[in-house]
Amino acid sequence: MILSDRHTPRWIIFFIDLTIGLFSFVLAYYLRFNFTIPSDELERLSYAIPLVVLVKCLSFLSGKTYAGVIRYTGSKDAERVFLVVTAGSVALALTNIATYFSAFGMFVIPYSIVIIDYVTTVFLMTAYRIAVKTLYLEITNPAKAKSSMLIFGAGTAGVITKRTLDRDAGSKYNVSAFVDDDPKKAGKTLEGVKIYHSAKLDEVLSNNKITQVIISAHNMKAARKQDLVDICIKHNIRVLTLPPVNRWIKGELSYRQIKRIKIEDLLERDPIKLDEDRLTEQLKGKRMLVTGGAGSIGSEIARQIIRYNPSKLILLDQAESPLYDLELELGEKYHLTNFEMVLGDIRNEARMENLFNTYKPELVYHAAAYKHVPAMENNPSEAVLVNVLGTRIIADLAVKHGVKKFVYVSTDKAVNPTNVMGASKRIAEIYTQSLSKHQNVTKFITTRFGNVLGSNGSVILRFKKQIDEGGPVTVTDPEVSRYFMTIPEACQLVLEAGAMGEGGEIFIFDMGESIKVDDLAKKMIKLSKLTLDKDIQLVYTGLRPGEKLKEELLNSDENTKQTHHPKIMIAKVREYDWETIYKETDKLIDLFKFQNNDAIVKKMKQMVPEFISSNSVYEKLDKIVGEK
Repeated sequence: MILSDRHTPRWIIFFIDLTIGLFSFVLAYYLRFNFTIPSDELERLSYAIPLVVLVKCLSFLSGKTYAGVIRYTGSKDAERVFLVVTAGSVALALTNIATYFSAFGMFVIPYSIVIIDYVTTVFLMTAYRIAVKTLYLEITNPAKAKSSMLIFGAGTAGVITKRTLDRDAGSKYNVSAFVDDDPKKAGKTLEGVKIYHSAKLDEVLSNNKITQVIISAHNMKAARKQDLVDICIKHNIRVLTLPPVNRWIKGELSYRQIKRIKIEDLLERDPIKLDEDRLTEQLKGKRMLVTGGAGSIGSEIARQIIRYNPSKLILLDQAESPLYDLELELGEKYHLTNFEMVLGDIRNEARMENLFNTYKPELVYHAAAYKHVPAMENNPSEAVLVNVLGTRIIADLAVKHGVKKFVYVSTDKAVNPTNVMGASKRIAEIYTQSLSKHQNVTKFITTRFGNVLGSNGSVILRFKKQIDEGGPVTVTDPEVSRYFMTIPEACQLVLEAGAMGEGGEIFIFDMGESIKVDDLAKKMIKLSKLTLDKDIQLVYTGLRPGEKLKEELLNSDENTKQTHHPKIMIAKVREYDWETIYKETDKLIDLFKFQNNDAIVKKMKQMVPEFISSNSVYEKLDKIVGEK
């Protein structure tokens, strides 16, 4: 019955509990009278047994002690037993009082018996359940078949994690040790398992044949987490992590929610402190438009805006399915009702005019763009149409319809661009910045940041797919390095920069240290418990057209000034005359109809003199433009 997938019928559990209750009561009598019950007490016992059976029957039925699955007994079941037995004992005590003032004129059950019965019943009912659970776990998961696991973090989450592993029959792991950064906990035991100080982590991993480590601490510093994972990787140990508490199922952690740590978790930085008052003042009760609203950045901006209770959120995108998916998410997960999903193309001026006329946005976050370097290198006319014309249309309509602020999401590839995509974004930057100085209706603010972890088409997702398929993992060059930022962090800084901007600024974000993509790929392979050149191969494919070895956040001729936020700076850049730029963008956009890539790129190089192609067919144009 223990090994069967079927549960023991409830009536059997009820009968066992009742038997335990009756046995406890009789045992209480024997204990009270030193195992020699006087004859007069035996007569009283004969009256008391039917009363005890009745009271315990009623208390067990009302408290449903029989309802739990015995082999999965947990703290809630023990709590139920305690409460039910307590209620039954109180009922017996009250019955005793009633009999004393009745015709009987005496206590049917001595109060010492009631107390002893209470203690033994709680103990035996709880012990029975624990014994069944322990037997079940030992039979289904014999110790010799279990792998040793270590939990990092000897706090509340660590205890919950161990109990989850112990409770779940699907768990094949035995918790061998706790490790914690707090030296005061070292040497103590928790749930019967010894706690070690983190300084001895290397020693513990070596001596206990640990196969997996679970990081249970939720508030661990990003740098500390990276150090811990590096130690585990050195020992070829898989690292797991817990989901946030708000994602636990009905407040309880499930074994299936304990997942392998992701590379994104290691590249996260400490939480950003935002100026909540400033953001609330700017966003609360406002009508806001997010272009590219179904994309990685646009959708996250939308999720973060929700917290500030806008009066209307308008999400614009040309991608039908992602827009529909986001609509379902906002409705089902966030229970949002004051939003509109608009299917449309920022290149379609009539459609955009109607959008502004209909919804009258007060703030615009412009995230719509083509962003993939190789694709834009092969299709420069599309880069111009979306990144330049599309931005100009939205910017001009913002001024026309009295939008208060326009936040443009740009990229580090706009700095000293070596590709068409970066140059097209730089031209859009120049246009919006010059337009901000040309009029006093709308404040235009530009934000620049590097690669975003987990965004559509990002290198992280590509590496994951390649690893899942067994490789090879492809890196363009062993020396390629990039700045990385998580999607939530990037969007938080976009909102913060938008709130502090007064118009015309280009804000750049502290992206941390540049990371070699080669190192990133190797770490992802190790986190998957694969061995490089044995289980999976790493292949270098060469730089793609327009690709840089290293990204930059500032032009060599630029410098920055600080803001109140330590992770946001303002770039001091060259200013342009709007009327001149308007005419130049007109000429550039007009070249679309001829579909001559060389002519388009040549014009872009004239508009952005620092645009020097790299590893591209357009390198031939640099000399031509330079000579003029």
